[in-house]
Amino acid sequence: YVIVDYRRGQIPVYDPKFTTLFPRMWSNIRKGSADFYKTWGGPGVPVQVTDRDGKAETLNKPTFGENLKFFFTYQVNWMYLRYFMWNFSGRQDDIQSFGSSMNGNWITGIPFFDQWKLGHSTVNLPEKVTSRASHKYFMLPLILGLIGLFYQMRRDYKGNLVVIMLFLMTGLAIITYLNQQPYEPRERDYSYAGSFFAFSIWIGLGLLYLIDLLKEKLKFNHNLATIVATVMAFFLVPCVLAQQNWKDHDRSGKYSARDFSADYLNSCDKNAILFTNGDNDTFPLWYNQEVEGVRTDVRVVNLELAAGSWYIDQLFRKAYDSKPLPFSLKQEQYQPGSNDVIPFYDLGIKDYVDLKDLIDFIKSDAPETFVTTQSGEKVKFFPARKIRMIVDKDACIKNGIVPEYMKNQIEDTIYFTIAANQLLKNDVMMLDILASNHWKRPICFASPNSVHSVFAAEKYCYLEGWVYKFMPVKNLNKEYLGGMGEIDPIGSYNILMHNCKWGNLNNPKVYVDPESLNNSLRPKMNFVLVAQTLIDMNEKQKASALVDEYYKYFPDPKFPLDIYDIPYVEVYYSAGETVKANKMVDRMLVLFNQDINYYSTFKGESRQDASEEMQSTLQALTKLQYLTKEYKQDNLSAKAESILKRIQL
Repeated sequence: YVIVDYRRGQIPVYDPKFTTLFPRMWSNIRKGSADFYKTWGGPGVPVQVTDRDGKAETLNKPTFGENLKFFFTYQVNWMYLRYFMWNFSGRQDDIQSFGSSMNGNWITGIPFFDQWKLGHSTVNLPEKVTSRASHKYFMLPLILGLIGLFYQMRRDYKGNLVVIMLFLMTGLAIITYLNQQPYEPRERDYSYAGSFFAFSIWIGLGLLYLIDLLKEKLKFNHNLATIVATVMAFFLVPCVLAQQNWKDHDRSGKYSARDFSADYLNSCDKNAILFTNGDNDTFPLWYNQEVEGVRTDVRVVNLELAAGSWYIDQLFRKAYDSKPLPFSLKQEQYQPGSNDVIPFYDLGIKDYVDLKDLIDFIKSDAPETFVTTQSGEKVKFFPARKIRMIVDKDACIKNGIVPEYMKNQIEDTIYFTIAANQLLKNDVMMLDILASNHWKRPICFASPNSVHSVFAAEKYCYLEGWVYKFMPVKNLNKEYLGGMGEIDPIGSYNILMHNCKWGNLNNPKVYVDPESLNNSLRPKMNFVLVAQTLIDMNEKQKASALVDEYYKYFPDPKFPLDIYDIPYVEVYYSAGETVKANKMVDRMLVLFNQDINYYSTFKGESRQDASEEMQSTLQALTKLQYLTKEYKQDNLSAKAESILKRIQL
């Protein structure tokens, strides 16, 4: 065994100024956590501290009472009781919510009660809000379960205590133990399945109470009471649950995860290296390669997993039809305890340093490539932020890094600055690949802004279908896509029109769940960006055909038109497709009018939840008014203006 971390057994020392009984509010994982805690718990009390630079600083410490408030209002009520009621009362929709009355709440299906609880109407909803995932159980499972609880308590209190302990230990006890933090990446209802199973035991016992009730009150014999109670309970609970849940849990015919991930792979050139960012980015791609045999020449590199040496070890080996990735550092230099964190140490280097020289510096065992910390430990450092990469133009053309129609735009040298104060293992891995590739294999990013702090890839990335291809061709537009890159309209048009599949989401029987809807935003953005670029190139027919292709696979009303469809309207107008554009505008005005009527039902505190959506709708109407006026569609412009005036009144 080799010891790589000597900190085992160390005990953390907490600042006594910030310790309290039953602490619940602390997180350094997600941005916005402090404001989230203040909203749910309270502002805290100011505490004077000294920062690392010796300067006085004021921080807020949550009080014991605020910790309790956060525990009961958020962790118990929102993150447990809400999930509990989803299963036994009803569910508003399947959109993740962090406290808004608009999404993710429990409901009953009783309109006046739900309106009182949420602060707005739950009937006659606009198409945008109407959801197949709205489940209305009318509290029937809850009532039957409570009946079973009290029935068992009266008949078998010892057995009842056992079920109660199971219910509490797999529910509230887990809430206390996990101390869930703000902005979980997904709803965590599955964490408490054991508690819900325990309550289901009481639902079953509730049936026994109904049998006894029929026997005692109506004098039914045992067999008749059993049959009547079973039939009645069966239709009131399991049948209602099945009818309400099937419409959004049926996944037959839906292939969006498979098709969208294959589209990523099929957007890459031969033998490409594709950098992805996390589980959802990566696992469907691996499925396509492993099971479907799609583009096994592409090497998918998960930047998040590359923080672990075990994963980097795999990159040194062949996978499917992909050769091992190019590295300069040795495999052992990526092992735990080696190059885990490499800080920046300023040696006063002003000029740009070649990326290959930087990697060689990190690779070197020379004493001068290490710096001694205050604890006496010697650690590797990197001495320069300003980096350059020399471009081999011939290799770029020969290996398909840059297409022929861009060869005259190839830069001699790429310049970038490392903004981060330290390089993590996955950062070093990516820079090592860039330096050691020698322009032999195409490199693509699922999202180039994910590496912005280390490598400003977006300045040299071009959208091609679903991915952003890294090319030594500097973006001509100063305002390239925020954090993403420029557009290769020719390559993207061919990919989107001929190389992609769209998951069968246009099938009326297929339910578009929130994850599929979220993933569909990528093609929605890509199609319109390419179409707009084609309009700028005066390729109006291609631009119009591209928009037609998009709405063929993502049609309204499966994907109700919203503010993000307005650029598509403008493409149609610019391409001379006035009839198609007008039809879209007319439909949008109907939908936006529905939204306004819905938002006007919000009362009290819930009104604040709708304010942002209302502002977005007003913004969309204003854009439509100006757009239709610009293209001399006076009737539609007047219609939009009349809706705006009605809102203002």
